[in-house]
Amino acid sequence: MAMNDTAPSVFDAGLPTINYGLDATPNDIFDDLRDAQSRSPIAIGPLGPEILSYELARDMLRDSRFRLPPGITLAAQGITSGPLYDKLMSSLLGLEGAPHVRLRKLVAKAFTPRATSRLSETIHEVVNELIDRVADAGRCDVVTDIARRYPTPIICALLGAPREDWQLFADWTEEVFKAFNFQPNVNFDESEIMRAWGELDDYVGGMVAARRDNLTDDLLSELIRAESDGDRLNLEELRGLVAGFLMAGTDTTRNQLAASVQVLCEHPDQWARLRDEPELAMQAVEESMRHSPAACIVPRAAIEDAEFGGYLFPAGTFVLVNTFVANRDPAIYDDADRFDIGRKDVPAILTFGGGAHYCLGANLARREIAEALVVLTRRLSVVHRAGPAPWKSVLGMTGPTTLPIEFDVDVLVTADA
Repeated sequence: MAMNDTAPSVFDAGLPTINYGLDATPNDIFDDLRDAQSRSPIAIGPLGPEILSYELARDMLRDSRFRLPPGITLAAQGITSGPLYDKLMSSLLGLEGAPHVRLRKLVAKAFTPRATSRLSETIHEVVNELIDRVADAGRCDVVTDIARRYPTPIICALLGAPREDWQLFADWTEEVFKAFNFQPNVNFDESEIMRAWGELDDYVGGMVAARRDNLTDDLLSELIRAESDGDRLNLEELRGLVAGFLMAGTDTTRNQLAASVQVLCEHPDQWARLRDEPELAMQAVEESMRHSPAACIVPRAAIEDAEFGGYLFPAGTFVLVNTFVANRDPAIYDDADRFDIGRKDVPAILTFGGGAHYCLGANLARREIAEALVVLTRRLSVVHRAGPAPWKSVLGMTGPTTLPIEFDVDVLVTADA
């Protein structure tokens, strides 16, 4: 795109400003975001420019001049070099350009119906077991009793890890994910993260060795089979991809499932509608991720001087694509703040990102959450929130930290009903 010498700097254009603390939750800042959005598609936030309109947010996510800042999550912990930094930067989440395109191409070939064919059975088994544990009490904390325990067994089943080792994967994921967290973490210990990641690598190495002579119908076997123009994944790449799937597919799913359950709880008519019309499950996922997303911002940095949206973004400018407010842009969505799982003919949500880093597991995540919501709404009746449900900061992965609910035991539906 040709540079327009008259385009004003995004910092000197008198754009609306948004002021909030780094611990602010989505609801804390929504009114300020909506006010700024009504005046301009771009505003200046506490960390730099924020893209607020749906159209500009979508365009920036697809614009190769704005990329994910390298090692941003580790930089938040004060780490900009060293073995952990190198390991993260060589992963699918850290690569850019041709190496990133190559890896995505191979991985995309592995996400086949064969690899995911057995998931429905596992999903229903896991969700029903979690509900059975709390059924007699008539109440539970959705975050700790259901959402937090849900995704790891699904990813393990997808990869083909045996049930007796699922807890090992849960423990490794809990530790390694600290390297992927945008928020500063007081429990961050680089040596512990490297230890856990090393144990995970060793375990996956054993799985790969076993699969090479006996390929099955799980995702790891599909990754080994994957080939593009004679190119295949090596052992280190396979290890890195498994770690990436665990990191990308665990915290996002558990937070979004809790957030989706909360918004359905707070709209009992929608809970009842999903119970009665389970075919709306995918729409319910899309709408809850649009209205109450666990991922609200996408960081980007300008890799060169770039004119965008009528303004000049100097090279190195740190930008937040605020998909939270963009997904509720009144110019795009009718009655944008209304939660309605029956919405039709609406554009794709921006929560899964866009462009080169569009979430590879988006369809899998939708399926996991959709099938969990179908089971929950079918089995639990007369559900209501039983206490406060505070959320985490909008910066990084958000969602409720606790979500106490109560339900009527007298009308509890059994798993095999």
